[in-house]
Amino acid sequence: MRPSGRKLSEIRPISIETGITKHAEGSCLIKVGDTHVLCTATLEEKAPSFLKGTGLGWVTAEYGMLPRATNSRTRREAAAGKQSGRTQEIQRLIGRALRAGVDRSALGERQIVVDCDVIQADGGTRCAAITGGWVALRLAVNKLLKARLITSDPIMDHVAAMSCGIYAGQAIADLDYAEDSEAGVDGNFIMTGAGKLVEVQMTAEGATFSRDQMNALLDLAEAGIAELVAAQKAAVA
Repeated sequence: MRPSGRKLSEIRPISIETGITKHAEGSCLIKVGDTHVLCTATLEEKAPSFLKGTGLGWVTAEYGMLPRATNSRTRREAAAGKQSGRTQEIQRLIGRALRAGVDRSALGERQIVVDCDVIQADGGTRCAAITGGWVALRLAVNKLLKARLITSDPIMDHVAAMSCGIYAGQAIADLDYAEDSEAGVDGNFIMTGAGKLVEVQMTAEGATFSRDQMNALLDLAEAGIAELVAAQKAAVA
């Protein structure tokens, strides 16, 4: 029995509310169970200097966690004077994931920055940030299309992510914190709407895993991400 009482393949309740902030070109609040992430997308009519003259656009991300997103207060990284290695790794992951679904030539020489701020954490924050970040990105691109600043849609496909792992010897979908902290194997799966893999991060936290177990986790992720993509579609419809 999972601590949450969910079935092995059952994901947490998901909601995506759009238009959360006044000024961002795209924004949403994604709730995956008790993990809540505010995602905003900002259009910048200038690409990074390393892309100057290439005709290619860029999508990047920043990630942060509010001090009381967790059980105890975490000091703001700005107060410490530098980002943690974890934060840098996660925001690079989000950027890579979102770029996988974008035709950068169709975007033109401009940049979209997706900010993901964790309001409340209960496991799977990076996955929720990717799933919600795509919605914010989609909404920002819609504004470019509506203003006729671009002629073709650069969004090639949905991108969403989910964590799956081995808990108490069983493969389970969408780990919350209670499960993640005790999981023998933890994996983050990022996929497109068409079911193509973007990135897989799997780690033996307390025990090694077999090929069969890896396949079982991939099957769970594929089914769960299909539900997330459906929620994305409903949010931007």
